[in-house]
Amino acid sequence: MTDDFDRTQTFDIPDGYQLLPWHRGFGRQVGPLFEKRDETGLTRAFRVEEHHTNGMMNAHGGMLMTFADMAWGGAVEKDEDTWWVTIRLLCDFLSGAKHGEWIEGNGKVVGHVDGIFTVEGRIWSGERTLLTGTGLFKVIERRGQ
Repeated sequence: MTDDFDRTQTFDIPDGYQLLPWHRGFGRQVGPLFEKRDETGLTRAFRVEEHHTNGMMNAHGGMLMTFADMAWGGAVEKDEDTWWVTIRLLCDFLSGAKHGEWIEGNGKVVGHVDGIFTVEGRIWSGERTLLTGTGLFKVIERRGQ
């Protein structure tokens, strides 16, 4: 849980990033997450904290896939209030991420048919690629809360 931060938890984040206001549900469990929106598009990020790690103190593969889903799905957002669902997510794990590392990710729409967007994505830390893959996403109408 995000309220179980350890003493090394920091919010020293690179310029341009801001905290995602996901305070409920699953987003709360895997946070804190960050994003920046600029001329290159939307990039999401997180720092590997203790609650993101496996027994070897590396980012858990499930956390990296969860983050890939959130980062790559962001490619279909028109604005900060777009809702979407994941239809399929395929990931290739290329490298690990250690506790404390800053992880970034984004995706690019490469196809759109019948309301289904195909996105190619990448997750990285510095110059090292951690994951690549593809996702299928559908934009949906926002429902009442």
